[in-house]
Amino acid sequence: MRRSQGILPHFQHPAQVIVAGFGAAALLGTALLVLPISTESGESAGWLTALFTATSAVCVTGLAVVDTASHWSAFGEVVIAGLIQIGGLGIMTLATLLTLLVAGRLGLRARLFAQAETRTSSPTDVRHVVRRVVVFSLTCEAAAAVVLTGRFLLGHDEPFGRAVYLGVFHAVSAFNNAGFALWSDSLMRYVADPWICLTVAAAVIVGGLGFPVVFELLRTWRRPQRWSVLTRITVAVTAVLLVAGTLVFLIAEWHNPKTLGPLDDPGKFLAAFFTAVMPRTAGFNSIDIAGMHPSSRLATDLLMFIGGGSAGTAGGIKVTTFGMLAFVIWSEVRGEREVNIGHRRLPDTAQRQAVSVTLISLALVALSTYLLMALTPHSLDKVLFEVVSAFGTVGLSTGITADTTPAGQVLLVLLMFIGRTGPLTLGSALALKDRTRRYQLPEERVIVG
Repeated sequence: MRRSQGILPHFQHPAQVIVAGFGAAALLGTALLVLPISTESGESAGWLTALFTATSAVCVTGLAVVDTASHWSAFGEVVIAGLIQIGGLGIMTLATLLTLLVAGRLGLRARLFAQAETRTSSPTDVRHVVRRVVVFSLTCEAAAAVVLTGRFLLGHDEPFGRAVYLGVFHAVSAFNNAGFALWSDSLMRYVADPWICLTVAAAVIVGGLGFPVVFELLRTWRRPQRWSVLTRITVAVTAVLLVAGTLVFLIAEWHNPKTLGPLDDPGKFLAAFFTAVMPRTAGFNSIDIAGMHPSSRLATDLLMFIGGGSAGTAGGIKVTTFGMLAFVIWSEVRGEREVNIGHRRLPDTAQRQAVSVTLISLALVALSTYLLMALTPHSLDKVLFEVVSAFGTVGLSTGITADTTPAGQVLLVLLMFIGRTGPLTLGSALALKDRTRRYQLPEERVIVG
């Protein structure tokens, strides 16, 4: 069969283009950040530091081996913000937009590539979806930037230019679930400021819901009965996790002098809610992560592993995967042959994909935790926290990132990359072609448990 022509003809599967696109963006960012102009000192940051930071930015993670505010120059910070924007929108979304602007039309191959990144239902609607994704993203970022700029300007006496810079940078970082901040303590100095904390939290939640869910909610928010299964699961699981996370952190950290203890009651509720939102997966923190009780860090591990919505800026296995598994278990416990959600039946393929994503992710986290423990002297809870944060593209840390060995930092780079592109996406990108078995073997029941 003759190879079809089109953009990037050497790639036979859209997933390959996505992985290659994110890899190219990370390498380009590395090349820019390694330049002396990117640092405050005027000296090169080194290839490993540049690679780690660029990968963290383009994979919208937020982990850092150097202090973002003091180490990188204005040029370096702009590069980081640009990488965050690219990673948030998705390489193929930007490529589709560029094709529209230059050629005014899309070939079938380009539509298929963009469809894989934006999770659209049909290749024919990619053009419309990409436009809406870009416009919606920029609108949300602009709205958050306006609120943050006003607060920095009027509430914290920042000069106008500095307030605008801070507002735009943190709006982009928040909406894209990146978690990069321009202060060494992240947002801890604003722990009791509802204008900043709630604005950042709202941007994180909206960006983490996923574009298909957001668009459907905008169309049918008054008619929940018409919501698709994707929207129902995403909204329900997100709400449950936010409420449960807030309660867990309130109960566990209420009297902790290193976290919520010094705050008044409204401040404690605000900080607990903010802390429950960030594992969705944005790496901002308004309380000291290292000072949290081990039980709170374990709860954060679980929230980071689950992550946010599909086809959005969040990482993790996604709330839809977690929700589907919950319904699969519920149906199995009740002895039902089919898995039903609302008035719809969940396909067997979706169930297998959910199980595969979860088990592959668990195996990857377990293996990476073992390797990182062998490479560093840190305790299990801190290493596990770092690994899950990297895989879930969260960016929260107990402070051991910079102390990790070079080999450990390379491992975290790989985790961030895999966490953003997805275990199944990466696996399918490495596969040369799909293999279909043209026969069925006899069925045999196996004892489970």
